[in-house]
Amino acid sequence: MTVTYTSRVATARFGGFSQLLLLWRGSIYKLLYRELLLFLGAYLGLSLAYRFLLSEPQKRLFEKLVLYCDRSADLIPVSFVLGFYVALVLERWWGQFRTVPAPDGLMVAVAGNVHGADARGRLLRRTLMRYGSLAALLVLRAVSTAVYKRFPTCDHLV
Repeated sequence: MTVTYTSRVATARFGGFSQLLLLWRGSIYKLLYRELLLFLGAYLGLSLAYRFLLSEPQKRLFEKLVLYCDRSADLIPVSFVLGFYVALVLERWWGQFRTVPAPDGLMVAVAGNVHGADARGRLLRRTLMRYGSLAALLVLRAVSTAVYKRFPTCDHLV
């Protein structure tokens, strides 16, 4: 079953958007908070170690290491690597999007080729469109857990 937040969005007051993001199951904050806490903990640990635990010669050595890493980071074109990565992700997403069946093309073909304004023609068009929708639903049910939860048995399909 799909969780909707439409009523909460419609009645949101000032500051309600941030509260809605915290409630949202697919929130980016809920996805990344562990990594953020790990990064902040590592940063805090390094900062405290540099400020309070290292002696002056150790601080100079650490600063030399930081400068060396900064120079080495300039050798890698991060924007090129990031652009390549984004292009690869987008290409994979587009391939997945193109493989999801859509009964729209079949329905347009049925509506254009099955003629007749009488009850038999309407029944035939409706039956073919129902079969097309059922086939798409069966494929989506095999792929998506949300669709499977919405239609768990054949009785739900009826």
